[in-house]
Amino acid sequence: MRLTATISLLIILISYIGCAEEKPMEVPVITALEYESSPAKTPGPVEYVNADDTSAQESISESRTNAITKAVEKASPAIVSITVTEVERGYSRSIDPFFSRFFQMPREREVQSIGSGFIISEDGLIVTNEHVASKSARKIMVALSNGDTYEAELLGSDELADLALLKIKSPKKKLPYVEFSNSETAMVGEWAIAMGNPFGLFNDGQASVTVGVISATKRDFRPDPKDPRVYTDMIQTDAAINRGNSGGPLVNSDGEVIGVNTFIFTGGTSSGFVGLGFAIPSNRVKKIIKQLEESGEVALDFDPGMEFTRMTTQIVYQYGVPSIHGLFVTSVNKNGPAYDCGIMPGDIIVKIGREKVSSEMHAWALMREFEEGDDMAIQLVRGQNQYEAVMKLRKRVKGN
Repeated sequence: MRLTATISLLIILISYIGCAEEKPMEVPVITALEYESSPAKTPGPVEYVNADDTSAQESISESRTNAITKAVEKASPAIVSITVTEVERGYSRSIDPFFSRFFQMPREREVQSIGSGFIISEDGLIVTNEHVASKSARKIMVALSNGDTYEAELLGSDELADLALLKIKSPKKKLPYVEFSNSETAMVGEWAIAMGNPFGLFNDGQASVTVGVISATKRDFRPDPKDPRVYTDMIQTDAAINRGNSGGPLVNSDGEVIGVNTFIFTGGTSSGFVGLGFAIPSNRVKKIIKQLEESGEVALDFDPGMEFTRMTTQIVYQYGVPSIHGLFVTSVNKNGPAYDCGIMPGDIIVKIGREKVSSEMHAWALMREFEEGDDMAIQLVRGQNQYEAVMKLRKRVKGN
């Protein structure tokens, strides 16, 4: 009886275990820590820019635009490339060696040079350097940034100022042009943009652009002692200027011309740009081209009232004057300013202003720095003595 009860209990226990459901192990849930964030540090929702969102693209484009890009956009259409064909004359030996001892055959050949320029009026007036387009030019071709090409004529050029004025022949339409700024307001350190055709790279229809600053103003130079050109009040820049940039504009951040790129100074280190470029100031350019447009040449607005010539050995022996560098005064107008300040025939002019005089052309170049009404100091030699005369410049009075 006791055995039967025990077996029954075991059967009930086994049945309970088999029927019971197996419960999984409970894993504790870890909740995220909660922080109190300030409103400024609370991250907002992540926003993605749609590639098709034109407003976003316009915003990016606007961020790339600055004063320089706007100035370039404004001035670029008026920049031109100038190709000048000149005739080079020389002599060559004849084929026959016998005759070549006595005769040399004259020869001519055409040579081309490339420079830059810029349009200053809608009817096609162009400013460039005289050493780009001079009176010896046989043909002048101008290429615009839009690909149009025109033949141009030389209205006038001035060697001393190194400026030339061209005019496009029969333009098809009104042309884009740039305006001059007041170069007296140019500030050292402000942006300077050199534009032009360096190394003849204008074939793709786009002017080259280099950017720097105005490094200095009112620089005076005479690069070549044998050259009569005297550059005064030049604007110095570190914007890269290379061969072919001559005649192109130096532009400010308003897209206005502050000078004409003319030469670089290498300091004897190389023949390339080393960070010293120079431009003729716009105020002087405006004054010169006004005369070139009106008369084709540049004349002083005053008459010094004297004539002079370069000192030679013949003059020294003929007049018994000292053998010194300068200009020999040959005549003086009795009604002119030279007579008024005491200059006499036979005097030797050695300085005009602060600079020593080396030739007639050099003297006229120095006189251009003065205007009617100015006082021009002249240092001269008479006999064995030196004198300084101050000439009050005025228009010539006709008379003996």
